[in-house]
Amino acid sequence: MTRRDLRSVLMGVRARQLGTAVLGALVVDVMTGPSGSLTAPTRGLTGSLLSIRAVIFVALGVALWAFLTFRDRLATYTSRWTAAIAPSRLVADRRYRRAGYAALLAAAIAVPPYLSQYWQEVAVDQIGVYVLLALGLNVVVGFAGLLDLGYIAFYAIGAYSCAYWTGSLPIRPPHVFNPFVTIIFAVIAAMIAGVVLGFPTLRLRGDYLAIVTLGFGEIITIYANNLQSVTGGAQGPPKPIPHFSINLLGIHYQWKISNLPYYYLLLAFVVLILVLFHNLENSRVGRAWTAIREDEVAAAASGINTFRYKLLAFAIGASTSGFAGVLFASKIQVITPLSFVLQQSILVLVLVIFGGMGSLAGAVVGAAVIQWLPNALKTYVDKADLFMYLGAVLVVMMIYRPQGIIPSRRRSRELAMAEAGLVEADALTTASKEV
Repeated sequence: MTRRDLRSVLMGVRARQLGTAVLGALVVDVMTGPSGSLTAPTRGLTGSLLSIRAVIFVALGVALWAFLTFRDRLATYTSRWTAAIAPSRLVADRRYRRAGYAALLAAAIAVPPYLSQYWQEVAVDQIGVYVLLALGLNVVVGFAGLLDLGYIAFYAIGAYSCAYWTGSLPIRPPHVFNPFVTIIFAVIAAMIAGVVLGFPTLRLRGDYLAIVTLGFGEIITIYANNLQSVTGGAQGPPKPIPHFSINLLGIHYQWKISNLPYYYLLLAFVVLILVLFHNLENSRVGRAWTAIREDEVAAAASGINTFRYKLLAFAIGASTSGFAGVLFASKIQVITPLSFVLQQSILVLVLVIFGGMGSLAGAVVGAAVIQWLPNALKTYVDKADLFMYLGAVLVVMMIYRPQGIIPSRRRSRELAMAEAGLVEADALTTASKEV
């Protein structure tokens, strides 16, 4: 076959791929377009194909086809450009990294007062709280490689601990405390629950551990719903949970229901936890978690007490979730078992994977993007189709960037080795291929 024949065959293949991309874009256009009715049965087709929507969807289909067809050539040009400007030197320099972190922190402090009340509420109730949850689960899933599908149960334990120690539940505590003080009790209660769950189950691996944690999450939800004399049942605590307040050294302040003070409180706690977890990741404990995640058998053969370190990861992740539960309960003031269902555990796991397992920055960005996207699309997309778009984003992300938005260097290295056939790509598994 001559070069001209090869070129014609290649052009034919690309033309068929382009046609498939355009046809698929038009199908998605019709699926997400207006619906027909008895009086206008063809409105679904005409409203989708004979409008500006069709042009937009065809353009997106062509853009996707061009990217997939010429991405190798684009990668070549990108690598040359990257080598020319040498950005790795800037990234490797601690001064530039610290300046970048300082700029991001300054933006996080300065921007929220200029947002609307709606977006301030989103920043607190949906982004801020879930950033804490994602950071805690990142310790379990990203650092230690343990799949926990009942993580939201510790969130519930923290919230109900806050309700109990503030005197909001039907059962009365020996002393009523300020919500700030209840953080200590909630963290201890969630940590004990993590140890109680992990001690008999962390000898399991993979899917078996996931099933056990899934059952634990369901048990906590059912108990919260059925123990009406203790938790208030499906209606929640009979008394509203008080807001955070300070009465110390002449300082008297109450957070009340305003979003902005809670945002800055959450921001302070998130920064503190990021610093602590960053130091923990680079410590001896963090290196032990990495060894366990990559190959538990090899880690045990190297003298690492795998069970103890896995139990420690479970306890730290659970305590972070319980801490987030206190902030959520004090801000909302009313909690019900429906706030702690299985879907919440799945959502937090999605945040961690989407942002980048094992990456602290990835957990923050993943939570921010996934929680921001549905709220940003509400004004443009029908509510019934909202999660279809979110699902499409997740599918595309997992296909073309499985390491997440901001992956950790170790995770990127694992995926690179997996492409070479040296190890398994999934950090949640511990088996490796023989070379």
